[in-house]
Amino acid sequence: MTVTIVGSQLGDEGKGALVDIWGGDSDVVVRYQGGDNAGHTVVQDGTEYKLSLVPSGAIRGKIGVLGNGCVINPETLFDELDTLREKGLDPDVRLARRAHVILPYHRVLDGIEEEAKRDDDLAAGTTGRGIGPTYEDKAGRRGIRVGDLLDPTVLRDRLEYAVPQKRTLAEEIYGLDLANSEHADAFDIDQLFETYREYGERLADESMTVNCGEFLVKKREAGEELLFEGAQGTSIDIDHGIYPYVTSSNPTAGGAAVGTGVAPTVIGQGEVVGIVKAYLSRVGTGPLPTELDGDDREEELADFIREKGGEFGTVTGRPRRIGWLDLPMLRHAARANGFTGIAVNHIDVLSGLDEIHVGHAYELDGEEIDTMPATTERWGDCTPVLKSFEPWEDVDWAAVADDGYDAIPANARDYLDYISDEMATPIYAVGVGPGREETVVSETPFDQ
Repeated sequence: MTVTIVGSQLGDEGKGALVDIWGGDSDVVVRYQGGDNAGHTVVQDGTEYKLSLVPSGAIRGKIGVLGNGCVINPETLFDELDTLREKGLDPDVRLARRAHVILPYHRVLDGIEEEAKRDDDLAAGTTGRGIGPTYEDKAGRRGIRVGDLLDPTVLRDRLEYAVPQKRTLAEEIYGLDLANSEHADAFDIDQLFETYREYGERLADESMTVNCGEFLVKKREAGEELLFEGAQGTSIDIDHGIYPYVTSSNPTAGGAAVGTGVAPTVIGQGEVVGIVKAYLSRVGTGPLPTELDGDDREEELADFIREKGGEFGTVTGRPRRIGWLDLPMLRHAARANGFTGIAVNHIDVLSGLDEIHVGHAYELDGEEIDTMPATTERWGDCTPVLKSFEPWEDVDWAAVADDGYDAIPANARDYLDYISDEMATPIYAVGVGPGREETVVSETPFDQ
């Protein structure tokens, strides 16, 4: 069986916690897109693990796979693996040979290009990790793949083709004086070759690379359970999100097939679970109709939620923008992904507020609409139609987690029922805190 975990909003929904929980019922956890811009935090036995590339299932000792749809920074990967090993874990991570590699010049160009876009108000709020430029090279057929690192001759040829183009872009388009720049090494073919040849040797020595689709299909045919882990969220999907304020890949469920080599008919026969944060947050620019950024009262609410929920980027540390839950966004996600179930996180963060609202619909050109417009400009013209809910008290959430769903405060359950009804999807789990033990699980996808 397969289970695909998808962010239903703008990322930061708490996917890692659910992957960690349900990963216990899986044998293999697979990331199918994104790179080390995808921060996720897993808490186990009071120990916090901050990951950006290693699949969350590694904490449970599962095989982790980075699929061909991912872009991989070997330095980040090995740093995370070494850190986990220092903490007593023994992660087993495999890389698709077809996955593309992030090189230092990608990171340099990411920063330069984002700064240039900022002048035209087109900055996407990237993490600066080189994700976009790497996907650009993939589409432009000048990328370097994991499999290339295993063959020094091929690696050298790829670098000699790509690097002069990147030097020209940096120097002649963006005006970077590489000869006197701290970034000179990022464009040095000889240095890049030696560094990445050594990465290739370590990958080979540790038998970390696989033909991803073949590897996963054989696992499934052997009766093993596969969990697919999406990064970011539906509304920053490059095809289905708020373009151009998007990531460079497809976090939606369809990306699981393309990004792994497992057939869409196989993915479609399994479960697709959408992860919902009980309010809205985002790191990055672009419209946000339900954002709490108006008067002093809204600013106070945003600060309260931000501090209580720890709403600061795992990768960047930047404070996240805060808004009320946006139901048109969730309806869009449900349609694009075909959710068979949802999990709602962070209802504890909203406890103790005097008021709770939801963006039930939008008003656009004098009409009420119930889903996101196709263009970001039109989405930015939308005004939220708010629905009010009775607030719920702050309680002993650890006790709630122990006692189960019926122990959730009644008003919070009304809120959850509303979300489930509007998305026409059952709730499989409710997060009432950051730890694995602080999630109320009603259904397990692998049992469906």
